[in-house]
Amino acid sequence: MSAYEIARDRYADLGVDAESALNTLSTVPISLHCWQGDDVAGFEGDTTLGGGLAVTGDYPGKARNADELRQDLRKALDLIPGSHRLNLHAMYGEFDQPTDRDAIEPKHFQRWIDWCKSNNLGFDFNPTCFSHPNAATGFTLSHEDPEIREFWIEHCRLCREIGQYAAEQLESDCVVNVWIPDGMKDTPADRRIFRERLVESLDEVFDQPFESVLDSVESKLFGIGSESYVVGSHEFYFGYAVSRGKLLCLDAGHYHPTESIADKITSCLTFLDEILLHVSRGVRWDSDHVVVFNDDLLNIAREIVVNDYFDRVHVGLDYFDASINRVGAWVVGARAIQEALLVALLEPTDTLRSHESSGDYTSRLALQEQLKSLPWGSVWDEFCSRNSVPSEGGWMKEIKAYESQVLAGR
Repeated sequence: MSAYEIARDRYADLGVDAESALNTLSTVPISLHCWQGDDVAGFEGDTTLGGGLAVTGDYPGKARNADELRQDLRKALDLIPGSHRLNLHAMYGEFDQPTDRDAIEPKHFQRWIDWCKSNNLGFDFNPTCFSHPNAATGFTLSHEDPEIREFWIEHCRLCREIGQYAAEQLESDCVVNVWIPDGMKDTPADRRIFRERLVESLDEVFDQPFESVLDSVESKLFGIGSESYVVGSHEFYFGYAVSRGKLLCLDAGHYHPTESIADKITSCLTFLDEILLHVSRGVRWDSDHVVVFNDDLLNIAREIVVNDYFDRVHVGLDYFDASINRVGAWVVGARAIQEALLVALLEPTDTLRSHESSGDYTSRLALQEQLKSLPWGSVWDEFCSRNSVPSEGGWMKEIKAYESQVLAGR
């Protein structure tokens, strides 16, 4: 018997269908974030990263243009099993001439959309409300200057139009996620006025409905330069999403280090139809480390699986690490969340629930411990094999070859 067949039978003894788990996992797309490939530089020209964002490291071989970024993404996708999506920021448009963000059009993203179509990828999109002179004060949609607010309102409006255009081209809904850096380094005298302005701005942004756009809003606890006050807090956006029928984006790095977004998923989906997850790994703060398979990630995956939230939770990666091979960083993170989902899919949820409902917490705990030693890795290797990608221990050889043959020449 093969290692997979032995593992399949082990899980069958617990009432778990490994084949069903593999089939379900194959239907879950992960949205790969383009900004990991070039350190959030974009293609607008000489752009200085702002908005409290920082990328550390200078590993050689980063993408310098859209063609190189697409090439690197394609290599990453070749090493990640399953069918996935691209998550693009507006600053990654391809511009023949200088174009400010309140004048972007679908044509500036057509090559990206065509690339997604040829590679069987979905397309998600983000307004870029940072790294721009109109964001230099630390405020955008909540800025006190109505002209600057209108600039960012128009930018976000156009991004939603582009999202609708892409969705129609690809026949797949587009998640358009709005995150802004607005906040203060020190304590403000008036917290309310900024949030009132933000509500007004967002209402203008979302004034026109788009059938195939899934609008999302993203909170943050603090950032560099906004340590004392963030306009778009979790409570603010939770209230806005509930009252306006929008998706709420939960970013794993945007909360207090002792908070877990896993515990927020069922709470939010009690009141919201859908949410967006930005899977990241904060280390002491929102440092956007590469996602790895750990308890935090597994707890997130369990919430999705146990509650059958596959149609209500959109999963995307969000980190940027320039201290390691950027293509490898995509592969590590994407495969980690897939592995976590697989482990959750291989758990005997009905049995665990039965122990819990009967008050037999000892049996629940004992079974949870038993599951930790089961051969889920053999099931994962089978998933990789069926998708014609290397298993663990094999894909790094391809990364090293790509590094020497492609990245080293940049």
